[in-house]
Amino acid sequence: MIRKIKELTKDTFIYGISTIVGRFLGFLLVPFYTNVRSITEEDFGIYSNIYAYMALFVIIFIYGMDAAFMKYSSLANEDEKKDNFSTPFLFVNITSVILCSILFIGQDLFIPLMEITDKYRNIYYYFIVILFLDAVALIPFASLRLKRKAGQFTLIKLVNIIINLSLNLYLILVLKMGIEAIFISNLVASLFSLCALFPVIISNFKFRIDKVIVKKMLKFAIPYLPGSIAAMAVQVIDRPIVLAMTDAKTLGIYQANYKLGIFMMLFVSMFQYAWQPFFLNNAKEENAKQLFSKILTLFLLAASIIWIILTLFVSDFASWEIYRGKTIIGQKYLGGLYIVPAVLLGYLFHGLYVNFTAGIYIEEKTKYFPLVTGFGAVVNIIVNIILIPPMGILGAALATLFAYIAMSVSLFFISQKYYEIPYEYDRIMKILSLLLISCSLYYFIYFNYEFNLIIKFSFLSGFTIALFALNIISKEEIFRLTKILLRIK
Repeated sequence: MIRKIKELTKDTFIYGISTIVGRFLGFLLVPFYTNVRSITEEDFGIYSNIYAYMALFVIIFIYGMDAAFMKYSSLANEDEKKDNFSTPFLFVNITSVILCSILFIGQDLFIPLMEITDKYRNIYYYFIVILFLDAVALIPFASLRLKRKAGQFTLIKLVNIIINLSLNLYLILVLKMGIEAIFISNLVASLFSLCALFPVIISNFKFRIDKVIVKKMLKFAIPYLPGSIAAMAVQVIDRPIVLAMTDAKTLGIYQANYKLGIFMMLFVSMFQYAWQPFFLNNAKEENAKQLFSKILTLFLLAASIIWIILTLFVSDFASWEIYRGKTIIGQKYLGGLYIVPAVLLGYLFHGLYVNFTAGIYIEEKTKYFPLVTGFGAVVNIIVNIILIPPMGILGAALATLFAYIAMSVSLFFISQKYYEIPYEYDRIMKILSLLLISCSLYYFIYFNYEFNLIIKFSFLSGFTIALFALNIISKEEIFRLTKILLRIK
């Protein structure tokens, strides 16, 4: 048992490296994009909007077949493995060709829908090719995960990232290209990944689609499609709505500042990678519910400290001059920094949502996930439409925050119904109240006074004092946590 847990932890860490490093390196491109002359705020907005559509279309292109493949291939006998790989792989190839053809034939409908100007019409064709390459690579990537070839999986992902970054730098800095360079870089990197996966494809390939297998997989996969689309919509639907209700320049400023939420997102992502194997492996322990309760409190406490520090000092970080008038976020984008606290708080509530998934998985009530994510998507759309006209990009950031609050609260009640955990409600409510009061106070000061360093350190000191004054945390707990962390090292 211990050996299996160690294997799972090791794989989780390796897969986490490729995802987290990829997201962080992707963030490093933001200072680059927002400071080069060849990319304007409007260009950055168009790029952000197209990638929002790409995230949604990838889900439609794969329609849950990667998950179906992993489920049934893991149960298949050795002589059935090739059929279980080739059937979904070939079927996804065929459906991807059909979907790409629809996008190409219907370009006069989709290009205006995605608000791509004639100047960037070529980008739409790159968009279609990237979708195809990424979709057909998902089954081979899932095969590597299933066979626990985490090292090979991560290596391909990291080389993909390096190619993407290198080409971005070359095409934009040397050839002076605009956002078209971003899509060309992505296309080449995606093509590399598919080529690197050829050995996996060839070793598992059989030119045959098994009708029984494909029906079984489709029956498993299709029901997950609405939930997957809804979950992605919560993350990206704000971009096309902001573009539709304002303009590309406003979206560019919004998205550049939204990216600063990456630090909270990485914290939640790292927790998520460790959390699922942890609660599944500890669910049968006698004190499991007490353990999960304590973890939620500690997560919320850690996330709150991260939130207050980032909220107060992210503007200093973003406006830090890195080279001759070039700041971390381009100076023409700094006017949107005030959305970051709301973005960070949204990711924090997403972390609560992740915590509450434990009971759903343990009791096998995953049928509720599409309902919860669908609810979040609806909240996001409605609040965006209501708040963007009077509040602009802050309204869009608050819409995503409200969506994550709606998702975490609804999942909490569902999870507690089937797997009740005795959470430390007193401490949790104190932390949440302190967060919401602090966020409201931040915006009051921001819009009415100058937020100088004296006010920032006073704010931080007040937040820290409140943690102890409200008995949210004690000195003894700090010492205990320090000892635990030292033992882990």
